[in-house]
Amino acid sequence: MKMKIKLPVFCAFTGAAAGLIFWLFLFLIERGTFLVWEMLPGFCPDIPFYPVIICAAGGLLIGIFRKFTGDYPEDMMTVLKRLKTEKTYPYRALPVIFIGALLPLIFGSSVGPEAGMVGVIVALCCLAADMMKFAKKESEDFSRIGAAVSLSVIFRSPLFGILDVEDDGEKSLTGTTKIILYCIATGAGFGCFWLLNTYIEKVSEAFPSFAAISTDRSDYICFVPYLICGMLLGIFFELTEKAFEKAAHALPAIIKETVAGLILGITACFLPVIMFSGEEQMGVLITDYARYAPLAMIGIAFLKIIMTNLCINLGLKGGHFFPLIFAAVCLGYGVSLLIFPLDASHANFAAAVAASGTLGISMKKPLAVSMLLLLCFPAGALLWIVPASALSAWIGMKLMPSSKKDPS
Repeated sequence: MKMKIKLPVFCAFTGAAAGLIFWLFLFLIERGTFLVWEMLPGFCPDIPFYPVIICAAGGLLIGIFRKFTGDYPEDMMTVLKRLKTEKTYPYRALPVIFIGALLPLIFGSSVGPEAGMVGVIVALCCLAADMMKFAKKESEDFSRIGAAVSLSVIFRSPLFGILDVEDDGEKSLTGTTKIILYCIATGAGFGCFWLLNTYIEKVSEAFPSFAAISTDRSDYICFVPYLICGMLLGIFFELTEKAFEKAAHALPAIIKETVAGLILGITACFLPVIMFSGEEQMGVLITDYARYAPLAMIGIAFLKIIMTNLCINLGLKGGHFFPLIFAAVCLGYGVSLLIFPLDASHANFAAAVAASGTLGISMKKPLAVSMLLLLCFPAGALLWIVPASALSAWIGMKLMPSSKKDPS
């Protein structure tokens, strides 16, 4: 009976902590980016090549920080593997993981926020499990629930976290118990984030939403070309990731983070759109996409992939999800406007199919892809997202079976 009471309490605490920490994380990111990218330039408006100076300095700072504190944040698969083998995660490194995830985002790294947050929540779950004297297996199980809830809160998608974490052959709990406990944790997470966002201060609302997608015969004909383009972008993501992994081994600590910041800053002087995770840029793109040259949008899509992999593998760490979605939408818009230069009404359909193809290749988890894309596409788009992501995931497993991993 005592354990039956402890389990829901623990899961509610886990969820509320995920909501609180993610709200605080976004709050600090907004304050930090305002200071670095708006307030400081206001004091010194005539500094030439400001992004180069700031990004390189940020890379140097991050390199020094990681040199003396450890290689944090770790990606989600690494976190879960350590949890499985060690039955815990180093919660004494909580402040280091949090700061290590925060710095790259403030200095404009082309990454998303999810990688660091999963490590923070899992570490917090392990701390709470030790305080509540859970057995090692129980600590592992509920820490996995914590990872799932943190992803769900980050992406405002209640089903995404559990689909992404559970679909790797490592089931946390079974049957009704798992569902009930996960629902308790997720409800607490969303509730806590909503309360803070409503009554304390409103922070980022993630990706903006696309309008309802209307289709006709020409869209059905273009389904396969759009999907192929999206899958090619996903394959490009996998190949560039491997290339930058090799490059990272050739550079010593501190140097590689500084080099990454320098390249990011130089590129940002000409194309600021490649900085950050892509949320704000997506809002501009949705409203003004018809004004941009199709080839320019296609080029930005591939450049965004390059910069994301460069940042992550050279030490300006973060997640892949937001940049991948932004790049795939750019690609879908660009290809659509190449095919229909006088009719922009096909662009949202193209973006949905291309994003499904890209994420299907990268994640290999069609259901998780579908739930993730509900972050920005209307529910009616699932009619196209589900088959597109399933087909691309199947092709990805055939082409690159060894690359099956979580991209966060």
